[in-house]
Amino acid sequence: MTRKILIMLSEWGYWGEELIGPLEVFEASGYETRFCTPTGRRPYALPPSMDPTYVDPPLGKSVTTKEMADKVIAINDPANPKLDTPQSLSDWFPRRPYWSGRDINGSPIPNDPDRDDKSVLRQWEDYYIARAAAQAKVTDEFDALLIVGGSGPMIDLVNNYRVHDLLLGFVDRDMPVGAECYGVACLAQARDYTVRRSIIWGKHVTGHAIEYDYTDNTGVLDPTMPGQMLNHPDGRFVNLGTPFYTLEYILRDATGPDGGFHGNVGRATSVLVDYPFITGRSTPDSVLTGEKMVDVLENGLRRYGW
Repeated sequence: MTRKILIMLSEWGYWGEELIGPLEVFEASGYETRFCTPTGRRPYALPPSMDPTYVDPPLGKSVTTKEMADKVIAINDPANPKLDTPQSLSDWFPRRPYWSGRDINGSPIPNDPDRDDKSVLRQWEDYYIARAAAQAKVTDEFDALLIVGGSGPMIDLVNNYRVHDLLLGFVDRDMPVGAECYGVACLAQARDYTVRRSIIWGKHVTGHAIEYDYTDNTGVLDPTMPGQMLNHPDGRFVNLGTPFYTLEYILRDATGPDGGFHGNVGRATSVLVDYPFITGRSTPDSVLTGEKMVDVLENGLRRYGW
């Protein structure tokens, strides 16, 4: 049976090679892939990830080859239908209720015609039933999950409870989960609502190290303007400054005393496998991340890189 990989992407911009690298590995292995975004909008690559002349400030060099830039430009082309119809995560997974019993706008939830009322307790019962059904559906269809990095995930993936519920579905069934760069932050934040301990507690992971973090000029795409950077009305780039958090610190805290963060600064690549998690530090690790996911699926790899 052909293996299927679910690839989660941000609607606020992903780093091109972090999709292309593992995607090419999956396709070369004969795997099917399906793309997913939080609300079903088509994802687009961040412009620097398509520019081989762009110099990454912390690293002091270009991190995108001309060959890779051409591949990202090709998949990013609006005329290319490959990314046109991603699955909407919000269509799969239910909204987590507020304990106030109100909806996301603060309005009362209408009475359910099939119940006497729509109390908070009933809302939570419905949520858990719908969540379990969604988790079963996804994990029955797919063999593994990959979360692609870039600056966009900081906005719509990392603290997205539906993403957390998606992750919990794979983890609860002991199925492989891959994450790259800032996408690894989703693993730190995801946790069972009743336990509230990260799913990577006690695990060994890698991710964007402090030495690689920007200190300024963090930018994202405008999801309402396909492929365009988020700009001020006068056209100036919206500079978000530093990343919203120091990923290394979050991962060190989330893995706890029996796990660990491995930045591997000074080494060309950094990919770790601590099953069920396969984590890649940054852009140069994209192909290896895909290769290790295949190794996990085909050869039962459980540990690598630490």
